[in-house]
Amino acid sequence: MNSNIEKLADSVGKVIVGKNDTVIRLISALLCEGHVLLEDVPGVGKTQLITALSRSIGGKFNRIQLTPDVMPSDIAGFTMPDQSSGEFVYRSGAVMCNFLLADEINRASPKVQSALLEAMEERQISLDGVTHDLPRPFLVMATQNPVETYGTFHLPEAQMDRFFMKLSMGYPTLEEEVGILERTEMHNPIHNIEAPVMTAEDILRMQEEVRNVRVTDQVKAYIVKLVSSTRDDRNTVLGISPRGSIALFKAAKAFAYIYDREYATPDDVKNSAVSVLAHRIILSPQGKTAFSSGEEYITNLLKTCDVPAMSR
Repeated sequence: MNSNIEKLADSVGKVIVGKNDTVIRLISALLCEGHVLLEDVPGVGKTQLITALSRSIGGKFNRIQLTPDVMPSDIAGFTMPDQSSGEFVYRSGAVMCNFLLADEINRASPKVQSALLEAMEERQISLDGVTHDLPRPFLVMATQNPVETYGTFHLPEAQMDRFFMKLSMGYPTLEEEVGILERTEMHNPIHNIEAPVMTAEDILRMQEEVRNVRVTDQVKAYIVKLVSSTRDDRNTVLGISPRGSIALFKAAKAFAYIYDREYATPDDVKNSAVSVLAHRIILSPQGKTAFSSGEEYITNLLKTCDVPAMSR
């Protein structure tokens, strides 16, 4: 593993017990300048995960609890007259940070969801004719509860498609939960991170290095073949768009970089495909009968799609 990635993952691991795969995938999304939708039940460590990442990098962390009465101005900010000068000044909203936890995004109104997703896509805020750039790096981790749906607003598929990855932490194993009890016995484990292990500038440099990872024509063709096969499949109502191809292409580069290679392989594509693609499809009634979830569908697709022979 790349020494910088290992150092960052180890720092997050001082807070999060186990879940190394989730940590690595979250870091890969950060390296690709993508955002993450984390669908999980309450209490499994979602807030601790993003807080630990922000502390490890030394970035600014904001958290907003999304409820039906949250306004778009809470996300984007607003302008107001300054009493001393009489000029309008910008008061920043929740997105003016490096790491944002948007908790229970499906409880926010569609207007607020759109405001957040617009900021994620454009990486800027425009108010009263003035554009305000968001800090870099910028990562949004939005969460939603897959069980309790009373009082929620469905996140449309077009907006789901804007998330780079969809992840789930899941419950810890018995051994991991014993470790959690021991780690939280005396204090909040977030204090185990005493100082950042890298800076925002380090992340920007690594993002540039990820862009320089080579991808052969065979691997590009493999990505396109995987994605295009979902578009004319009777098991799907909605296949994966070119945005999904681009995301998988970037993710393969990130996984190659994480494991200290200058070129991406089909295994990098396979390692990231479920997290990147599963939330972008809609299964048909026949598909729902054959597969329990989009994740199972993509897993099966990886088994049936021919893997190209590699040449560097």
